Amino acid sequence: MSSRPSVTAVVPTHNRPELMRRAVQSILDQDYLGAIEVIVVFDACEPFLPDVEQGPRRSVRVVTNTRTRGLAGARNTGILAAAHDYVAFLDDDDTWLPAKLGRQMDRFERSPSAILVGTAMSLDDGEHTHERLVPTSRVTHADLLRDRMAGLHSSTFVFRTAALVDPLGMVDEALPGSYGEDYDLLLRTALHGPIEVVNESLVRVTWSQDSYFFGRWGAYAEGLEYLLGAHPGFSADRIALARIASQIAFARAANGDRAVARSWVWRALRSNPTQVKAWLALGIACRLLSAGLVVRVVQRLGKGI
Repeated sequence: MSSRPSVTAVVPTHNRPELMRRAVQSILDQDYLGAIEVIVVFDACEPFLPDVEQGPRRSVRVVTNTRTRGLAGARNTGILAAAHDYVAFLDDDDTWLPAKLGRQMDRFERSPSAILVGTAMSLDDGEHTHERLVPTSRVTHADLLRDRMAGLHSSTFVFRTAALVDPLGMVDEALPGSYGEDYDLLLRTALHGPIEVVNESLVRVTWSQDSYFFGRWGAYAEGLEYLLGAHPGFSADRIALARIASQIAFARAANGDRAVARSWVWRALRSNPTQVKAWLALGIACRLLSAGLVVRVVQRLGKGI
């Protein structure tokens, strides 16, 4: 077991030193017997070595984002600096449970053709914890078009490094504000084969107003519109098209772009008139509903828009 594959974990960070330290320590505390290298990528902030306990077969490096400013460029800086054959992601405000990496590397051993192994996760909103499992242990491209599979968060990902660099091409730095970079990567990966899932909540994801994309409705909309254009599978499946169009409609309505939102509502409802998010977006666009109220109700249920 001591010869188990070595893994690089990439942690992008921007001015959240204590949260970042907690994230890094959760990687170093893994019960996995293989070597783990942590690369902390500082994006538009001064780098420093976090005060953590490294232990045997554990190391930490710090680098500065040398690519496009933002999450996508920072992840890619870390990927290209990775020393090992497997690379994992962790956002600086999230943490891994101790068994996380070991379970995933076990799945790689049983699935030698797998490019990506993810896990389920739990959301921590500061008051409650909501478990998000994944509906299936092998996720296909068709599955992802119809369902974002919210349990497959980027902080759960472990890739084969070589496949991530080529043919996948790493994280798309052209995505507006890096929003949806994890979903885009899932869709591109699934074109090369199913994504394997360890369906246990092995990552704790922080869900709060401190999160970078919280409430940034214009960025949500631009990212989703980019994804719709980048992945023709959406337009070929009316259920998938209705789902993403209704999300764009909601984001546009919440951002105050009411006329644009209504056009996306009609596009969603033409494809699937039962899309609840489209009707909610119409209510917001017509000033009958508050986006904030809808989001608060949905989040109390551990869901997202």
